Amino acid sequence: MSQQPTTKDTSAPSSDQGGSYIQIELSMRSAVSAISPFVESLIHLIRESRLSPGNEEEIDVALREALANAIVHGNNEDPSKQVYVSCRCGSDGVSLVIRDEGQGYDISEFPDPTAPENISSSHGRGIYLMKHLMDEVCFEQGGTVVHMRKSTRDNSPR
Repeated sequence: MSQQPTTKDTSAPSSDQGGSYIQIELSMRSAVSAISPFVESLIHLIRESRLSPGNEEEIDVALREALANAIVHGNNEDPSKQVYVSCRCGSDGVSLVIRDEGQGYDISEFPDPTAPENISSSHGRGIYLMKHLMDEVCFEQGGTVVHMRKSTRDNSPR
């Protein structure tokens, strides 16, 4: 991971979740080029934890979009700013918190990327993808903090 991550492994049973989990706290520099190596390393850790199998592809795409938004729109690619990521993997799923050092934005100002007038736009699909790939997405502090959650996949036929 970039910029010497801080890792906290709390593999002990949690009374509020009823099982083991791993909590990792990381930070990365505000550079688009840092996204892929960062996500690849974190997805590797999620996969290796074996606590939430089967969700890695959706988490990968949603995390890339959240990091791109934090770096490009939140921190304006300012190399002096950081993006902070907290990841909690447990038998109930994966929770991510992404925080940037930007000024925030009004989430309601983003147009629907599926509307006919926006189909050809080259922007505006990140938040849409995050909401459709993850089970929960919540924006706080003017959009500078994004909470995302993916529950453990039920492998039974639908």
